[in-house]
Amino acid sequence: MTAIPEKMNGVQLKGFGGFDQLDYRTDIQVPTPKKGEVLIKIGAAAVNNTDINTRIGWYSKNVESGTNQGGATGFKDVNKDGSWLGKALEFPRIQGADGCGTIVAVGEGVDSARIGERVLVRSVQAEPNTENAFDCITWGSECDGAFAEYATALSDETFAVDSNLSDSELATFPCSYGTANNLVWRVGVKAGDTVLVTGASGGVGSALVQLAKVRGAKVIGVVDPGQEERVKGYGADQILHRGDNFLEALGEMSVDVVLDMVAGESWPQLPKLLKKGGKYGVCGAIGGPVVKLDIRDVYLKDLSLFGTTYQSKESFEELIKYIEDGKIKPVVAKEFELKDIVKAQEAFLSKKYIGKIVLNVAD
Repeated sequence: MTAIPEKMNGVQLKGFGGFDQLDYRTDIQVPTPKKGEVLIKIGAAAVNNTDINTRIGWYSKNVESGTNQGGATGFKDVNKDGSWLGKALEFPRIQGADGCGTIVAVGEGVDSARIGERVLVRSVQAEPNTENAFDCITWGSECDGAFAEYATALSDETFAVDSNLSDSELATFPCSYGTANNLVWRVGVKAGDTVLVTGASGGVGSALVQLAKVRGAKVIGVVDPGQEERVKGYGADQILHRGDNFLEALGEMSVDVVLDMVAGESWPQLPKLLKKGGKYGVCGAIGGPVVKLDIRDVYLKDLSLFGTTYQSKESFEELIKYIEDGKIKPVVAKEFELKDIVKAQEAFLSKKYIGKIVLNVAD
């Protein structure tokens, strides 16, 4: 086995703000796994909204605009509540909620037989020493993550995966697909449902399309012009364009489920699209977090609303099984070297790509 070095390459987030807060370094101390932890040599990591939202302080309640408006420069007045937990984030922080790699060392209490396992880490985890599963932390936010050559993670949150897919392909799954599968799981998408997926070309959106199809649903995907055929290729039965009048295209009370990660200006149409007893699930708000809701649409139609951040272990284990059985496909849009993380995030923010932006971390 290759010796573990003392220093590693990685990207440290120095504070809230623009791209200038991302500091690529070649002299970061390789972490030592503590009790109950494993040390992972990262092969690849993927870029997510949560990485950018954390960097720019988007989670602050002072921010009401979409992610892209602060993507390059960040937002002001977010230092105290800029993390998604609403409390101060510790800097410097190695971000990266998505990563695939191999266990190379274990801490006290972890079976050494785990060394050599190819693994994925559950991105959103139960906070230590809590009885409420929804008290959770994110790998790469409240602790260091995958934007470095080595990372530690709790052994119980690190899952072996048996797959012929590359590290880059596997790195697309944990955060986006984990979030998506947990949303589909909680909402209860079932065979025969008509499901509208907003932002269907992005990482979470492409995952939602596939995962709803796995369950036998009819899927309508909302995309930008030019992305239609690719999105149909991974399962969408019908396509709408961002900015379309959804009510004119589909009619009121035409869908069973809406799976949303966009919110923004088009949001008021979504409750009206739902049938009586319909379900709305949300896991993001890249188009803007503040929306107008006519509450009568909720109670007069007996709608159910679901928000999800936490990923249950059961839904993550199901995701691993889907990967191993080949029921879902990775969607890699473009790959960059770790040192080019700013270019990678610029590409992510451009919204010109279908699927995930991946960082190659291994030498």
